[in-house]
Amino acid sequence: MNDDFNMSMRKFLKQVGVTSQQAIENAVREAGASEGKSFNVKAVIVIEELGLEHVVEGEIKG
Repeated sequence: MNDDFNMSMRKFLKQVGVTSQQAIENAVREAGASEGKSFNVKAVIVIEELGLEHVVEGEIKG
């Protein structure tokens, strides 16, 4: 992998992380509940041209 590819991938993943955190925080705030609650979460990354579907599942504890 060349440097341009790595930088482009890191930029994309940073954008995913930042925008996802903002979206989750907004959803929790709008629901008015987070103290003592847990939320199941799933993230899916798809690159159709490569036939990639990567799924990450976890839990966010409030």
